Amino acid sequence: MKLVSHGRKLSKFGIYHPHIETYVLNSGLLPLSNISYETADKGLISAFVERWHRDTNSFHLPVGEMTITLDDVSTLLHISIVGQFCTYVPLEFAAAAIVLVDLLGVEQADATSEMRHCRGTHVRLSWLREVYEESCVQQRWECAARAYLLHLVGCTIFVDKSATSISVSYLPLFRDMGMCGEYSWGAAALTHMYEQLGDACFAQTKQLGGYATLVQVNDIQFEYKFNIFGYLNT
Repeated sequence: MKLVSHGRKLSKFGIYHPHIETYVLNSGLLPLSNISYETADKGLISAFVERWHRDTNSFHLPVGEMTITLDDVSTLLHISIVGQFCTYVPLEFAAAAIVLVDLLGVEQADATSEMRHCRGTHVRLSWLREVYEESCVQQRWECAARAYLLHLVGCTIFVDKSATSISVSYLPLFRDMGMCGEYSWGAAALTHMYEQLGDACFAQTKQLGGYATLVQVNDIQFEYKFNIFGYLNT
């Protein structure tokens, strides 16, 4: 199974422009910018994925059932687990193009061309980096902040199996830059991770999306508990 991980893309993007610092801080997503593993441990994660039960959303292990909880998300990622839930509404092609024009300030033709390149209502992470850089040059700071934050969640809590892109449907979450920090990003991240682990239970699934760093850190904690448990019972 291929693990989709974007730790290196985050490192390549680098730190945000000082003029969008306030937007990034207010979003509550700043901790995600520097806590990703550049390379995921495929062996460790795959071993735990094989023990995931999609009906109970938990790992079935020799010592019992364990799972990733909201408390784990809060402790490890330092993003909010309380607040307004992130409502995800899939967009049609025309509506997605309008959202890109309105919120990122790109031309209609560029938005349409990018989504056609992705064969759907997605945009490439590399394209978002270009939009971000152009917005900074033109001093369109809100557009730059939205491009940066969409790229950030596309590389972390909302990673999908495309390995290169993110759905435009997440962009409206950043329409109001003053209130996006009120979302329960942690709950959304956990929901998305559960869905990805549930898909991975099927034999025909060849990729695992979701935030690999979150899974890996939890798996390391589980592995440590196994070692302690085994030691105490020998």
